Amino acid sequence: MSNSFTHDTFLSPYTWRYGSDAMRQIWSESHKRKLWRQIWVALAEAQEAAGLVKAAQVKDLQEHQNDIDLDRAHEIESQIHHDLMAEIRTYAEQSSVGGGIIHLGATSMDIEDNAEALRLRESMTLIIDYTQKLLMELASLIEREADHVCMAFTHLQPAEPTTVGYRLAGYAQDLLTDYAALQQAMKNIRGKGFKGAVGTAASYNELLAGTGMTPAQMEAHIMNKLDLDAFTIATQTYPRRQDWDVINALAGLAMTIYRMAFDMRVLQSPPFGEWSEPFGASQVGSSAMPFKRNPINAENLDSLARYLAALPRVAWDNAAHNLLERTLDDSGNRRIFLPEAFLTAEELLIRSTKLVAGLRIDAAGIQRNLETYGVFAATERLLMEAARNGGNRQDLHEVIREHSLKAWEAIRKGDANPLVSSLSTDATISRLVAPQRVKELLQAEAHIGDAPVRARQIVSLIKETMMETA
Repeated sequence: MSNSFTHDTFLSPYTWRYGSDAMRQIWSESHKRKLWRQIWVALAEAQEAAGLVKAAQVKDLQEHQNDIDLDRAHEIESQIHHDLMAEIRTYAEQSSVGGGIIHLGATSMDIEDNAEALRLRESMTLIIDYTQKLLMELASLIEREADHVCMAFTHLQPAEPTTVGYRLAGYAQDLLTDYAALQQAMKNIRGKGFKGAVGTAASYNELLAGTGMTPAQMEAHIMNKLDLDAFTIATQTYPRRQDWDVINALAGLAMTIYRMAFDMRVLQSPPFGEWSEPFGASQVGSSAMPFKRNPINAENLDSLARYLAALPRVAWDNAAHNLLERTLDDSGNRRIFLPEAFLTAEELLIRSTKLVAGLRIDAAGIQRNLETYGVFAATERLLMEAARNGGNRQDLHEVIREHSLKAWEAIRKGDANPLVSSLSTDATISRLVAPQRVKELLQAEAHIGDAPVRARQIVSLIKETMMETA
């Protein structure tokens, strides 16, 4: 078994490109084995309390708990083809006094699944921390842009005005939902406990006979040491539904970031020209077109989020196909998708936080779109006032429609929008609303309802939530 990994061999992008060193450490082979040994020590300590093993044996295991020797373990694994047993033998070789009691009464998944639950929890802690940072960055931007009027678009067509802050608040509201889901998912993480080969704890029942300690008491002793709750019911593994629940929470987070990043890509397009992501002074947008300022960060976010969105299906299949008390057809893919799901989610959060922090809001571009399209939405205000002043709503609607169609045609030809001028001089309209009042009513900036108020409500909710979970 070769364990030489360089840039001359295949390396996953998660090895160095995406995610943090902290997350990579959690999902490292070394850390996994340290957790295995932590659990073996906790098992030995419980068995010492039951009078099954000696204090000197436990002390010996404790002293060698962190002496991970991957080269030796891999050497043994190449012969026996069982990674956990290889680690047991490596640990036993290092522990001349206590080596003989390692794994006493246990099955592999008593160790592996409790370690996996600990890694899920460690990883989720990092994800939640990064989510908090993104929420606070969004809150700051929403607060700054709450009153900044811009065009809203439905069906990618100009609709009515909104504010930049209100649009951002939509992403923040979804992210708050994700934050709650992530917290709940972490709260629900549990280990298998110590229940043996099929979950009945039969081996421990035999082992503990006459000691005065029950298998349930032994399990409680160990899990308390690990600060980890155990499932009441487990087979040879913890319920694989847990993986699906966790990955679903991460995929929900990816969905929110995907939508936000996609909108940023649209708004960075020159025909919109309202937002743009940070662009370094030496950054190259295209190898062929020197003028390009591609939204590479937003595109990267959508690319990675799309991948993460596909992973719950793998977890679903593992849970649904975990036949009877155990099958092993989940083992290989769990080595891949669990770390990759967390590293992907982490990269999404790190990158999107930087993007939001450096987001450029182009006031001139926003104003240009407002002046071009906002007046169409504001005709609703004119229609309402003219009708209140005694006009026929249907007749007025037709007058405004005809003027609007002519204005759209002018815009299509590249001319300035003539709608304010044509409506303020229309005889039918002028009999009901004075020309100067028509111009006032057609100012789109005043047609935003309570968008700024609601945007600031989300800011307050984010701050309250962060204080409650601090």
